[in-house]
Amino acid sequence: MRFPVFKTKQRQKKKKGMAKAEKESEVSNVEQNPQFQTLNTDPKFTKFNPKLPPRTLSSSKRFEGSSDLVRLRYHMGPVLSSPINIYLIWYGKWAQSQKLLIKDFLNSISTPHAPSPSVADWWSTVALYTDQTGANISRTLTIAGEYSDLRYSHGNQLTRLSVQQVIASAVRSAPFPVDHRKGIYLILTAPDVTMQDFCRAVCGFHYFTFPSMVGYTLPYAWVGNSGKQCPEVCAYPFAVPGYMAGGGPGELSPPNGDVGVDGMISVIGHELAELSSNPLVNAWYAGEDPTAPTEIGDLCEGLYGTGGGGGYIGQVMKDGKGRTFNLNGRNGRKFLVQWIWSPVLKACAGPNALD
Repeated sequence: MRFPVFKTKQRQKKKKGMAKAEKESEVSNVEQNPQFQTLNTDPKFTKFNPKLPPRTLSSSKRFEGSSDLVRLRYHMGPVLSSPINIYLIWYGKWAQSQKLLIKDFLNSISTPHAPSPSVADWWSTVALYTDQTGANISRTLTIAGEYSDLRYSHGNQLTRLSVQQVIASAVRSAPFPVDHRKGIYLILTAPDVTMQDFCRAVCGFHYFTFPSMVGYTLPYAWVGNSGKQCPEVCAYPFAVPGYMAGGGPGELSPPNGDVGVDGMISVIGHELAELSSNPLVNAWYAGEDPTAPTEIGDLCEGLYGTGGGGGYIGQVMKDGKGRTFNLNGRNGRKFLVQWIWSPVLKACAGPNALD
């Protein structure tokens, strides 16, 4: 049985150069100051565009410019157009503060009153995608249930198959229902849990459960906490490759002070965007192979603001304590989340864009 391998080195190399129409004027301006570019805007925050070494998982780059080379197509499958119920599975031991941080991000997707640029604004790009009836992806996401597996019931070394058993255990223990109409299942593993291909080829992935494993076909995503295993890969740019130690630009300061969880949040956003637009791997993606699709998050991986590409992450903000972010959320939270491919602009887009 074949499994899709999302974000592998081989696939990234294959996609290299797909979106190369970067704005030359912005690049030239950035290159005049290779460490950062400051704008005179809100005195509380500094905007800058740091140049960092590439994350070790992939040598390919994403650019903000639109490109006719990107063949993102709709394959007639469903998108998540009904209000989305998220069922959280906390696998392993999690601090309450870490849970609250992740839940604040998820709840921020449907919080329209956070200061701009907001997480809800960011999700509005995802909501542009439609199904064959013209129904858009829902802007309403609700945490409908939680389940904690503190005993590592399937061990601390998971595979793509055993993660479905984790979902089955959660469903059978009845902390929440089998919601095959509006539900998605988000499995989050603690720092001491390994996953097949984690750090080597993936930071997260999404797929759907097999009826033989769970009893139903349920869209799900997995994201791991890389804080102790590979922060330079999966918590980038809050950690940089070890070979850069002692020279060159350093890592950025995470907005909530937790390298592992702050790094997870961008991966969670990436996977939720793709899960919503391609839940059964037959809706929105580029390429001809549905087992290795290039999806709406993949096209903008590593890009967080205007002027990104060529080693630059794009224009982001820094508060008075040096913490880096590009989105505001509920309860005064701030997050750094990658941009998403817009089907309207045919380019990577985010609410913190400067134009």
